[in-house]
Amino acid sequence: MSTSTIDHADVHIHTDPAEPLPRIEHAERIAPRDARRLSKTFFNRFAILEEGTSEHQQVRNTLIELNMALVTFACRRFHSHTREREDMRQAGMIGLIKAIDRFDVSREVEFNSFAVPASPVR
Repeated sequence: MSTSTIDHADVHIHTDPAEPLPRIEHAERIAPRDARRLSKTFFNRFAILEEGTSEHQQVRNTLIELNMALVTFACRRFHSHTREREDMRQAGMIGLIKAIDRFDVSREVEFNSFAVPASPVR
């Protein structure tokens, strides 16, 4: 079996024909548009996986990494001088994780539209 590599802005996504999900390296360097596209693929898988399995955890971790830019966006958008930046980022990460866990792919809503209002960083 061969592994193909898609090179996009110094981000390498390895796909193996035997594995339906891509392996993502350097998720923090993936462009937001690509992260949204990849997130849809991972959310479709996440919805059918049994909670507590290693694949469920791996997909969840990948979704967190792919969508961490939403926290940065929300922190900039809702910046408040009453909270320290790191506190705001931590609260945003918790909100992101909760949003990933609650997201319902069958509603056909973009994840970023769902997640940003759900983040407690406002």
